[in-house]
Amino acid sequence: MDESEDVPKDFIKLKSEKLSVAEVSELVNSPYCGAVSLFVGTTRNNFEGKKVIHLEYEAYTSMAETEIKKICRDVRQKWPSVKHIAVHHRLGVVPITEASVIIAVSSPHRVESLEAVTYCINTLKASVPIWKKEMYEDEYSWKENKECFWANSEK
Repeated sequence: MDESEDVPKDFIKLKSEKLSVAEVSELVNSPYCGAVSLFVGTTRNNFEGKKVIHLEYEAYTSMAETEIKKICRDVRQKWPSVKHIAVHHRLGVVPITEASVIIAVSSPHRVESLEAVTYCINTLKASVPIWKKEMYEDEYSWKENKECFWANSEK
């Protein structure tokens, strides 16, 4: 395969079905890359001493997709050797231990893919309009990301 046949691609998906690490990882595989770095954000069963039952996510879908595309463009500017990027985020109810977000990045070497994955998740949490509700045994709480620029601007 000629490298021009393996053009860089971005795979962005917001969906209510269970996310698959294997599927997301496979999307970014390339014979020209020696590294695939992954971030998997899962639902934990506790927060500050409270028992978490599950999470629920809502999004302004079209704007979220646009913002994730911007993140992918930024990654390619900062790390030009990055080949493929996949960002899958779950919407709706996410049970304990299941993935809320999976990000995968391929590059020829590990440093670029590791740095790009870190940048992707941090920037996603700071700028993408996806909201999380933590459901506890007898109450719930809408959570804001401490990285979120619009939430912090009013304080």
